[in-house]
Amino acid sequence: MPLTRGRRLLLATSCAAAVATVYSAQPVLAEIGDDLGVDEASLGWVVTTAQIGYLSGLALAVPLGDVLDRRRLAVAQLFLAAAGMTVAAVAPALPVLLVGLALSGVFAVVVQVLVAFAADLAGPEERGRTLGVVTAGVIAGILGARVLAGGAAAAWGWRSGYAGLAVLLSALALLVARLLPPDPPRRRVTYRQALGSFGRLRRDPLFRSRGLIAFFAFASFGTLWSGLALPLAADPWRFGPAEIGLFGLAGLAGTLGAARSGRWADSGRANLVTGGALALLAASWACTGWAPVALWPVVIGTVLLDLAVQAVQVSNQALLTAAHPDRTSSAIGGYMIFYSLGSAFGATATTTLYARFGWTGSSLLGTGLALAGLLVWAVTRRLAGDHDTGSSTRPTRSMIST
Repeated sequence: MPLTRGRRLLLATSCAAAVATVYSAQPVLAEIGDDLGVDEASLGWVVTTAQIGYLSGLALAVPLGDVLDRRRLAVAQLFLAAAGMTVAAVAPALPVLLVGLALSGVFAVVVQVLVAFAADLAGPEERGRTLGVVTAGVIAGILGARVLAGGAAAAWGWRSGYAGLAVLLSALALLVARLLPPDPPRRRVTYRQALGSFGRLRRDPLFRSRGLIAFFAFASFGTLWSGLALPLAADPWRFGPAEIGLFGLAGLAGTLGAARSGRWADSGRANLVTGGALALLAASWACTGWAPVALWPVVIGTVLLDLAVQAVQVSNQALLTAAHPDRTSSAIGGYMIFYSLGSAFGATATTTLYARFGWTGSSLLGTGLALAGLLVWAVTRRLAGDHDTGSSTRPTRSMIST
């Protein structure tokens, strides 16, 4: 049963909906506070709890992909994420809301299970293209969650976004069970062995280098998307949440435009794609740095930034799945821990610097983080030589022992 365009779209949509559960609270925090009687200091736990759940899932739930049938695992995780969203939608108080968000955060890591599943279903000759489509769904979920949650809250209240996600995730679970092909035959391991190989990844030089690149790239990404609202809400623009959310559409355009990077990875140029994308990421800040005085450069910059981050993500994952063909879930899950930590660092650092130095400080931070990722790539680029993807049929050897 081939991995058709429709199945790739189903995988991408499932990833988008799952990751949206982690980010959909950000534009509606004020509404949640007003409805549940929560002060501003306590509202921070709404976002933090989902992130903690997600990180816990990366460490504990993703390795199950190397143990169990991934199609069945993905179905179960999608249903459990939907259950978390249902709890959040009907929560009468903050503690119940946090339980629902923690549950959905843990099982939002179905994204990594599906990414690894897609890489194995695609085969080496089209792995990059498939990862490009699926990863586009991840970035679309991160950016689209802000736009759609804000719009739904304005029309029907903040609970509507969570309710809608619960319905969507349940429907996607049924479609995954019905339409995706079976998990390809592979050597299964015990959960203890999966956790052990998960931990030993840190001794793999390729994994460490790609993880560091992901940390810096997504810290730069977080610097923009967690901080851009600050200059846009200030003089001279004074935009509201709905207007600011529209800038996410520019980011989505960049994400969709980066699908080509997967095809380049399939031709054996994944490592070159990473380096070029990191250079583009640094250059994009020359445009977004104009946010306090001009808008069109910001639109161009957001397109370039999201195109670059998408290309980094696709090329990195293509290299790691080629290097670790029998531990794709563990490799992708461990790699994504760097991604999550980078996003969190960028989000925290940008608001701190903005308070002291304005958007100039945030822009210099974003540029510096992108250049740091480029430096890591330049120093370690030879590590990817033996694992660069393409149509070659030579065997690859997993560097993770069991």
